[in-house]
Amino acid sequence: MSERSEQSVGSVRLTVAQATVRFLAAQLSERDGQQNPFFAGVLGIFGHGNVAGIGQALMEREEHDEPGLPYVLARNEQAMVHTAVGFAKQRRRLQTWVCTASVGPGSTNMATGAALATINRIPVLLLPSGTFATRASGPVLQELEHPMAGDVSVNDVFRPVTRFFDRVSRPEQLPSVLLSAMAVLTDPVRTGAVALDLPQDVQAEAFDWPAGLFAPRVWRIGRAPAEQGALDAAADLIRGAHRPLIVAGGGVHYSGAEDALDELSARTGIPVAETQAGKGALLHGHPNLVGAVGSTGTTAANSLAVKADLVIGIGTRWTDFSTASRTVFRSPDVRFINLNVVRSDAVKHAALEVVADARDAVDGLTKRLSGWSVPGSYREEQQRLWRDWDAQVELAYAEDAATREGLPDGLLTQGSVLGAVNRLSDPRDVVVCAAGSMPGDLHKLWRVRDAYGYHVEYGYSCMGYEIPAAIGVRLADPSRDVFAMVGDGGYLMMPTELVTAVQERIKIIVVLVQNHGFGSIGSLSQTLGSQRFGTSYRYRDGAGHLAGDFLPVDLAANARSLGATVLVAASIDELHEAIRTAKAAPDRSGPVVIHVSTDPFVATPDSAAWWDVPVSEVSGVDSTREARNRYEQHKTAQHPYVRPTDPPEPPNDAVTL
Repeated sequence: MSERSEQSVGSVRLTVAQATVRFLAAQLSERDGQQNPFFAGVLGIFGHGNVAGIGQALMEREEHDEPGLPYVLARNEQAMVHTAVGFAKQRRRLQTWVCTASVGPGSTNMATGAALATINRIPVLLLPSGTFATRASGPVLQELEHPMAGDVSVNDVFRPVTRFFDRVSRPEQLPSVLLSAMAVLTDPVRTGAVALDLPQDVQAEAFDWPAGLFAPRVWRIGRAPAEQGALDAAADLIRGAHRPLIVAGGGVHYSGAEDALDELSARTGIPVAETQAGKGALLHGHPNLVGAVGSTGTTAANSLAVKADLVIGIGTRWTDFSTASRTVFRSPDVRFINLNVVRSDAVKHAALEVVADARDAVDGLTKRLSGWSVPGSYREEQQRLWRDWDAQVELAYAEDAATREGLPDGLLTQGSVLGAVNRLSDPRDVVVCAAGSMPGDLHKLWRVRDAYGYHVEYGYSCMGYEIPAAIGVRLADPSRDVFAMVGDGGYLMMPTELVTAVQERIKIIVVLVQNHGFGSIGSLSQTLGSQRFGTSYRYRDGAGHLAGDFLPVDLAANARSLGATVLVAASIDELHEAIRTAKAAPDRSGPVVIHVSTDPFVATPDSAAWWDVPVSEVSGVDSTREARNRYEQHKTAQHPYVRPTDPPEPPNDAVTL
């Protein structure tokens, strides 16, 4: 009888690693009566610290053909956390993956992914490996010797970027640690990254575990009900408003409140604007949808925001982009109602707080507002503003954009590329993006036709997220094609997971936009008076500046060398053909990369809103001084949303009606 199967009454003898894996495989989530295994599998890279612990436990599980927790070999530790996040977000936080890494750099590489997960409030379980708990062989390879604290390791970097961190220094600690981790991962209020530091010697240590630890356990993800008095007060405020505006955030999706929001808006006529995480809460064509709000917003949403006297935030944490750095809501009497499961978000902007699950709260408001509607003139204004904006989108999407005056033959614009993908993709396909100028353009321009079809990570805006997250999205729902939109800067940060997609035969479509540098930051630098300094991929010129010829980097050849199928599009017709070819590829054919070049100097329609990025207060450069003057003008319109009695006048170039 093996050590693994040796039992005494009511106990099972396993290593800490084996017990951890067996416990995780038995965890289930449930919402509204539907159950799922909470962990879909384990993403990992084995090395010093976990190869003989978690690695051995997963190998033994596979050897015995035990169900659950398949292992997928990743190529980059940060990237595998992104894959888990992409999967969990697409599954609306009801399921995720485990990520395991080796001692030292392998584990700390996961810290960026942990920060991204926590900021976006997406559950992911990280198992960083630690040095010896016994210190019998210390200092070992990759061990941090802190001069003032012997119990500090590099894994302590996870403490500020996770929702829960613990170190299992004794086997007896494991049951309580695992249960505490699950309690955080499945809590809509507290969820985010969880890191359990597993010292390498403890991973391999055997212990007699109570058999009940491995029994299937269901974690019910409930719906926090709204307090009735708060709903009554919110309904009274809405009934007294003349120009209310709803801002839908990610909480709408995570609570499955899309239909409830549709009903509320349709009955009352209140227009709905969207944050990045909330985009798709209402689908393109809905008569009350006015699109993205804030710094990357539509002119329709931002024009309504300027004069809104009541703003109803549903499931949003109110980032600076959503409020245009607190300048987009201009009415001196503007009030806020925040419907949010997280109280610290609900109280922002001195709002009337309704702490509750979004679907429950929206249903409650709809009942209380029966028979009430905004004036017909306000509905007509919404629709007129939206028609005007939608016409601008058509111009940005126009296929003849490649032949605009001043553009070299065949060079496309980013707007025309997005338009081609949007039009030729299926309504159920998913677009994935995270950093650069494309998230802002997608927020403004992308026409969402399915509630699960838009996946942009903009809480951390992490370059390199796109390809690994697209893998996670595809794993979450193999019935949908997934388009990862990535610029050359983001691609060079993390192309390695193409190899994982090749190995696992995961079909994703990567639209690689080549514009020879950091397009978004280059544009921002220009507006801030820094003249795109250090943002282009160029040789140095005769004066030693990075202003020479473009680098001869062949990203198409790079992607091809990693095993991906590569299609190069040098015109709009070739781009159309490449999209159709990629769509037609078999489901298990692996990644397809479409390489297309664009002109970074052709901008998409302006949102007519601001973003607070400080400019040097003193400078010997004229462009910087001019930018500072513009900055100080915009600052006069910035204020905390607590109903100031004397609101500042907006600058001349700010949002106006």
